[in-house]
Amino acid sequence: MKKLLNTLFITQPDVYLSLDGDNIVLLKEQERLGRLPLHNLESIVSFGYIGASPALMGYCADRNISLTFLTASGRFLARVIGQSKGNVVLRKKQYRLSEDEEKSAKIARNFIIGKIYNNKWIIERLTRDYPLRIDVAQFKNVSQHLSAILLEIRKCEDLAELRGWEGQAAISYNKLMNQMILQQKEDFYFHGRSRRPPLDNVNAMLSFAYTLLANDMTAALEGVGLDAYVGFLHRDRPGRVSLALDVMEELRGVYADRFVLSLINKKVVNKNDFYKKENGAVLMTDEARKKFLSAWQNKKQEKITHPYIGEKISWGLVPHVQALLLARYLRDDLDEYPPFLWK
Repeated sequence: MKKLLNTLFITQPDVYLSLDGDNIVLLKEQERLGRLPLHNLESIVSFGYIGASPALMGYCADRNISLTFLTASGRFLARVIGQSKGNVVLRKKQYRLSEDEEKSAKIARNFIIGKIYNNKWIIERLTRDYPLRIDVAQFKNVSQHLSAILLEIRKCEDLAELRGWEGQAAISYNKLMNQMILQQKEDFYFHGRSRRPPLDNVNAMLSFAYTLLANDMTAALEGVGLDAYVGFLHRDRPGRVSLALDVMEELRGVYADRFVLSLINKKVVNKNDFYKKENGAVLMTDEARKKFLSAWQNKKQEKITHPYIGEKISWGLVPHVQALLLARYLRDDLDEYPPFLWK
């Protein structure tokens, strides 16, 4: 159980939620795990949903406290709310801003600042930790290039220009990816991003990690009442969770890329975990996917200190905190959306 930004996160599986006066009570196999006043909560998010009492649902609906239920792995199941008192206003604001490209650019700018800043510190940390195994001069040059791009992006107010700067930063960062692979170099290499289909072992894992991260981000956005399909940087396209892709930009490198690299460098995966189809597509075996998902769930339990709210949380809650911060910005509770800046 963790309370952040007036939201209660229940991360233990198989917990039943009930009401006792003006308090929420957490029960597991008839054992009381905790009790918390409801009067200052805005929402409740439960992972590994087992049930909630009708009395608690009614209480929350009357007081505009949303109840969001996710699977233990973070997949969105349902969101229970009362009358649309504030949620409809939030979504209408999201839609209006998304239609205005100039205002969209000012929001999207912070997603990209977070992405490039985090990628820069991935590079800096590798330079510090493995100076004898990488080309330090090249890493330093790319880091300086990313710093220069960050300065340009901070004053950028045009979506097309913003995408151009982001593309330049991605090219520079991707040039170093192959050197970040420190083990099993004969079987794992990165010569560029290939998506549909992935053409090598590394791209197969990156695609899977990005899919999982997008699913986690979608659940987080839906949990706070935002429309995950209406973005600011990624424009509307049927079936695409554009806002989830927007917000996950700042987490791609620091969360997904580093996770994939750790599986390779720690030899959790090997060449036997992949197979190639006739069209050249490289896919993970069923057993490899199970190993990957198990490691992904373990990663989500690791603790970090969130750079903006200053509290210790698990990696798995980072998408939810960022979704909350974005919703607060759209409600004018914050002057600017604070991206996740890792160091």
